Amino acid sequence: MLINRRKVKLDTERMILRPPVHSDFREWAELRSTSADFLIPWEPVWAATHLTRKSFTNRVYWAQRAIANDTAVPLFLIRREDDRLLGAITLDNIRRGPAQAGTLGYWIGEPFARSGYMGEAIEAVVHHAFQRLDLSRIEAACLPENVASRGVLEKSGFKYEGVAQSYLQINGRWRTHVLYAALRNDRRGRTTAGQV
Repeated sequence: MLINRRKVKLDTERMILRPPVHSDFREWAELRSTSADFLIPWEPVWAATHLTRKSFTNRVYWAQRAIANDTAVPLFLIRREDDRLLGAITLDNIRRGPAQAGTLGYWIGEPFARSGYMGEAIEAVVHHAFQRLDLSRIEAACLPENVASRGVLEKSGFKYEGVAQSYLQINGRWRTHVLYAALRNDRRGRTTAGQV
């Protein structure tokens, strides 16, 4: 079955997940700016141009190329009831061939945290990855002290796999991360990630 990967839109109970578009700039910049103190401890250092229109335009073009080239699926979380941007989730570093794997990353604006939105988004993206993209493994990593991120991964069926020393530069320092993964055919115990 041939799948048109250029048109990605995932529906969940409360959200539409779709790639960023140019008209999202103002809302994205405002949400990132007002949530900066909440996000910065968990993210790579923001460039001086991070919240500029030019930077966002580059992000939109990168998203379009990544989807067309089957290397990533960057999606914005849009709440159905009011079309509000809540955050973003990206299935990145898609590897084909014997790996059939990808890496999950995500962020949510502070006003919308701990409301179940990210769990809903992760479930939809993992299902899409397993059922539509034919991936076998989805990986995710977070800082050991990021209790919220660890919790949403575990509730989404991801299993703890270990520790990666100096895995990513976060907030200006090389930081050790804990590693998680969801497998399409998981023999490590029951998981609901990606199930119909």
